[in-house]
Amino acid sequence: MKPQILLAVVLASASLPVPALAGDEPKAAALPYPIRRATLDNGLEIVTVPFDSPGIIAYYTVVRTGSRNEVEKGLSGFAHFFEHMMFRGTERYSQEAYNDVLKALGADSNAFTTDDWTCYHMTIPATALPTAVEIEADRFQNLRYDEAAFQKEARAVLGEYNKSASSPFLKLEEAIADTAFTTHTYKHTTIGFLADVKDMPNQYAYSKLFFDRWYRPENCTIVVTGDVDHEKVVELARKEYGGWARGGRSVTIPEEPAQDGPRNAALTWPLPTLPILALAYHVPASDPSNPDVAALRALQEAVFGETSPLYRALVLDEQKAETLTAYADPHRDPHLFTVFARGRRIEFMPEIRRRIGEALDSAARTPIEHDRLRSIQSHLRYAFATELDSADAVARAVGESIAITGRPDAVNETYAAYDRLTPADLQRVAAKYFASGNETAVTLETKDAP
Repeated sequence: MKPQILLAVVLASASLPVPALAGDEPKAAALPYPIRRATLDNGLEIVTVPFDSPGIIAYYTVVRTGSRNEVEKGLSGFAHFFEHMMFRGTERYSQEAYNDVLKALGADSNAFTTDDWTCYHMTIPATALPTAVEIEADRFQNLRYDEAAFQKEARAVLGEYNKSASSPFLKLEEAIADTAFTTHTYKHTTIGFLADVKDMPNQYAYSKLFFDRWYRPENCTIVVTGDVDHEKVVELARKEYGGWARGGRSVTIPEEPAQDGPRNAALTWPLPTLPILALAYHVPASDPSNPDVAALRALQEAVFGETSPLYRALVLDEQKAETLTAYADPHRDPHLFTVFARGRRIEFMPEIRRRIGEALDSAARTPIEHDRLRSIQSHLRYAFATELDSADAVARAVGESIAITGRPDAVNETYAAYDRLTPADLQRVAAKYFASGNETAVTLETKDAP
């Protein structure tokens, strides 16, 4: 079946007004493609997702290390730093030679770092698979850089921090994390504490330790999607990655204690900017077997989505808020459900905060209507299906599933959990997590705002 036809079938089934309450027949898997797995003797996992993507594949290397793993005091930011350093080259392929190979392949290549994982990805012709395996295996096993190159890249990271800090959003993100967390490494953002980023040029020796600790086969997964033959990928991986030695190092991630009361932080910005309110609540890790996780995702849509009464009132009808949204991004450990509101005028902010609180209280007191929940369930599945439009998008979804849960098919468990939700689940979860004692409030406004 052609991918466009298959996607149309998935979308059509997702958009139909079918029942989605407890007791219904289970739906088809959210990811409509087969997942094949193999594990090399050294622990490196190979995951392929073959589907009709003529002549194109996505090649992802998922490293289950992010800022969460930065446990040593004064040494935050190194997961993100290695996103930069991994392009520095090896003895076999210098930085220039590596880039020349990518250009010759016509590859679309990049990398990113999150709280929980680092990802190196490329979209290439299917015929270029042997070359991709060769150059990626080489840099993951044989990365080389001297102290001068290290210091140059560390200064570049500081420049990236300063560029991001020219907008109020980085400072807001830092304040939310630093205030909401007291113990867990989620207390610092992915780019790291500013003092640590400034000191990074002095940490050449530690950078070697960090790479040796985390860039090991048992901590990585190769994901290849699209026009791919599973056995061919495994054969090539065994040849190129088979000699990669296991690491065996580990660290203990500190557990965050339960919040014992409301917390607050107030930020000022030196230049004119619209006022911002962020309300953050501690919520569980993104385990699809925990029904609370699915309920929280549905509550995002029910209370703060673009079809919610609160959004329509504050953003569309009354235009008191420029932005109103909520998010609880997937995380390996318990993290935050964050409500974000940007007001059009400073005098609107007290009312915006009050009405957000009323909406959360209402969600805890009154169960959502059945039809509204069905609509949200359908929207979640439909939105996911529309994203599966390329080899890269499929690899991204599977890669995140691996990074957060350790399982490439956990995305199907997640969407099955959405389908099982009932109005009572949403009501119970709202009452459980949106309590005042579990709230962190951060405000940002222009300095000396009238």
